[in-house]
Amino acid sequence: MPLATRTTMKRFAEVAEAIANEPGKLAKTALLASYLRSLEDDDDLAAAARFFGSALSVSVGSATIVAAAKAVWGVREDALSASYRRSGDLGTALSQHLRPPHDLGLFRMTLTPGSLMRLCDEMAGASGKAANRRRRILVERALGSCETQLEAKYSIKILTGDLRIGLREGLILEAIAAAFDAPVDDVRRAATAARDVGVVTVAARDRQLARVEIAYGSPIAFMLASPLAFGSEYRELRTQSWLVEDKYDGVRIQAHKHGDHVRLFSRRMNETGAAWPEITAALREAIRGDAILDGEIVAVRGEAVLPFRELQTRLQRKDPTPELLSAVPVSYVVFDCLARNREFLLDRPLENRRKILADLQLDGSILRVVPWSVLESEATQEDIAERFEAARARGNEGLLFKRTDCPYVPGKRGKAWLKLKRELDTLDAVVVAVEWGHGKRAQVLSDYTFAVRGDDGEPVVIGKAYSGLTDAEIAEMTGWFERHRLPEPKAQRAYDRLGLSRWEIPVEPQVVVEIAFDVVHHSDLHKSGFALRFPRIVRLRPDKLPDQIDTLARVREIYESGIRA
Repeated sequence: MPLATRTTMKRFAEVAEAIANEPGKLAKTALLASYLRSLEDDDDLAAAARFFGSALSVSVGSATIVAAAKAVWGVREDALSASYRRSGDLGTALSQHLRPPHDLGLFRMTLTPGSLMRLCDEMAGASGKAANRRRRILVERALGSCETQLEAKYSIKILTGDLRIGLREGLILEAIAAAFDAPVDDVRRAATAARDVGVVTVAARDRQLARVEIAYGSPIAFMLASPLAFGSEYRELRTQSWLVEDKYDGVRIQAHKHGDHVRLFSRRMNETGAAWPEITAALREAIRGDAILDGEIVAVRGEAVLPFRELQTRLQRKDPTPELLSAVPVSYVVFDCLARNREFLLDRPLENRRKILADLQLDGSILRVVPWSVLESEATQEDIAERFEAARARGNEGLLFKRTDCPYVPGKRGKAWLKLKRELDTLDAVVVAVEWGHGKRAQVLSDYTFAVRGDDGEPVVIGKAYSGLTDAEIAEMTGWFERHRLPEPKAQRAYDRLGLSRWEIPVEPQVVVEIAFDVVHHSDLHKSGFALRFPRIVRLRPDKLPDQIDTLARVREIYESGIRA
């Protein structure tokens, strides 16, 4: 079959499929580099790079896409559900039902990366009461212009922000460097500053990487800490120079102050400034010039830091009332400075960034610089234990250790930052439903919905876990779950009783898993009334029967005692 014209979405889809089916990193990079090199139009080049990097200004909900597919292709609900349960991917499931549209007429167009990006931009700009209808019409235009199942599959994956073809950000940047013979370090630096892989790709082609400026208002991936085994000999801390600070139990927030504009971003890169008006106002007032800060928002009462659950009511309100602001006061505890005015600071050592942070003089009740100290080279296990207990007594989770010479590495969980927390209780739960995974796990059932025993003895859902098991365990359990799906009408009763989504596959409640988590909090997401923060599977428990799992009463007990794992 001849290849599609290089500028069309059909060609993009062919390249994406080839990359997805290619296991080797070097081969993936080479395929992407060759494709990017072939695109001459600026809009197509920038859009294609953004699509491969899953960097869109809009992520369309599955309900909108399904409604558009029904309108354009006449997709039936039962047929879609069956397709999804076979594939575990909305793009794959819907694209199987592609057929020529009936009524798009003159509105049908040849999709290119640039034209699809323009549709996405229109979707992002839709507002007001008719916004959802406008987005659906734009999705209908995109789907109605798809000529092949492959083109439809990848157009839908782009719209949902779920391309997942095994291309990590590092491979994309290496492909850009290879495509245009640019130093990969220059590409990385420009990408971190601009936060727009499309802009960087065009700049690399035009030999303009040095002119890429800091994109205030676009979030940078957060640097992460690796766990340090509690009660170990702490050998990792015996070399290098380390700073020690409390590990706060709040909401990680990156703050961008540019001129009079302040934007706050969560770890998921969502803008959350409206939820924290006192923080944005304090930053606007306190900081002269521009800055990008990293820190944690915590609930406080005077000087005392409150448990994370006290913050829950604030997290559920995008527009808090004056009464809520008064009832749950917060502070932004800042521990890093990533940019100052026109200077990017990520490559500077931590001790230098801390000096710049100190110069900002954030010492009010709403804005605070994290207290820190230097870890003595001769510190013993007892010394660290004493520091840990002091941090816990202050209402914090534990300790963070940061190397003084380390740069800020976005998105990395290396050994330059180490976190020390004490492992507390876990919960034994039973798996009641499963979903197909994504990316390299698209062909296995890797997403587990789990439940505890309710007050009436029946399972009640308290969460969903995606991580913790090995690939071998997931593959083995996929076979088991496939053989133990609930048949109709039991499956339909499980959907209704457990409150499952259409994408979840009800299974026999036989597999017991041990679940770790950060905190229990109230939630309307599940019928149990509770949810777990950052749940992960510790291990399978084949030694336990389903009637030996933990109870909803135990979940309430953990919540009421304020236990945090």
